[in-house]
Amino acid sequence: MFYHIKEFDYTYFGGWDMRQDNVEVQKKQTELQAEEMLEIMFDFAAKIAHENNLNKLHLLMADLGKKLIQADRCTLWLLDEEKNLLWAKVSHGLARIEVPADSGLVGYALSTGEPVVVDHAYQDPRFNADIDKESGYVTKSVLCIPIRNDEGHLIGVYQAINKLTEQGRFTEKDVKHLSLAASYTGQSIEKAMLHVEMIETQKEIIFTMGEISENRSQETGQHVKRVAKYSRLLASLCGLSEEECNIIELASPMHDIGKVSIPDEILKKPGKLTQEEFEKMKTHASIGYGIFKGSKRTILKAAATIAQQHHERWDGKGYPSGLSGENIHLYGRITALADVFDALGTARVYKEEWSMEAIIQLIKEERGKHFDPALVDLFLRNLDTFLKIKSAYQDGHA
Repeated sequence: MFYHIKEFDYTYFGGWDMRQDNVEVQKKQTELQAEEMLEIMFDFAAKIAHENNLNKLHLLMADLGKKLIQADRCTLWLLDEEKNLLWAKVSHGLARIEVPADSGLVGYALSTGEPVVVDHAYQDPRFNADIDKESGYVTKSVLCIPIRNDEGHLIGVYQAINKLTEQGRFTEKDVKHLSLAASYTGQSIEKAMLHVEMIETQKEIIFTMGEISENRSQETGQHVKRVAKYSRLLASLCGLSEEECNIIELASPMHDIGKVSIPDEILKKPGKLTQEEFEKMKTHASIGYGIFKGSKRTILKAAATIAQQHHERWDGKGYPSGLSGENIHLYGRITALADVFDALGTARVYKEEWSMEAIIQLIKEERGKHFDPALVDLFLRNLDTFLKIKSAYQDGHA
């Protein structure tokens, strides 16, 4: 058996702080009354019903199970059929832990489709003590409940560890109560997974469309990926929420989608454009806006704004509308800086690649002219992080 752990901090797992002494120091609890169980179920049901974020749902479900049957910790394991492994969200801000699908008691519960109740884990040959050895934690009693979706297919396992009552063992009532939670979990998890799949599909479509527009002008798809990462970083530095950071990362690759309507003789011209040609080129901002303006989807509405405003300037001398200052949407101001930074550092049909020194000098000179001065300051203070992104997404690399 092996455990593949990504950025795993053993000090926290499923609600248990392993920096404390083991379970003996925990105050022994009494069995919950029916009214208390109902209160827990209603409290979590309201939170779970409106949660589509799979990681947050993982933690909510773990907390629900832990409180419902008074376990020291509770973990929600989900099956990744493609990789034949079970994975669990560990804690807020941390990545996930992965184990083989046939590993330990959770693997046994998954393979049989039946609950597993163990009073003394170390006396059971099915128990895998690898995590205990790494963390110093001592697993005693274990309860594993298989999770099924609406069609009855196994999709994971609910695992509770170390009953906190005086008895110290999980009972038939615990099996019944955690099975009830698992039934509700299956429905909620499947809904969240479908939501994740929808977002991933939308993300793939958006990046593909962005790459199509870049490839028409003989640029690489890495440009849109770098702009997306730069934009997300700037949004985060501005203090935007995680949700808005996600939105701008997904929407910014569409900034030049309007170029699909620009003729090749203009788009791919190696020399300087005539005034008439430049005016035609400028229409790509309005065209891009027109493609998405009718959408009710949050990401595509943001894409419409970015496509329309990423060529506006802080001093009002940009296009297509001559907006200035904070009249330009923050998404547009962020993408403008991200796009120019990347474009200057990339060789294109009409220009050579600029040196990093020349790029930084221009961005400093354009502070308060082309670019939002506050964004320039954030960019310069965090230049090393932007350069790491540039290095990670070099042209010619996946």
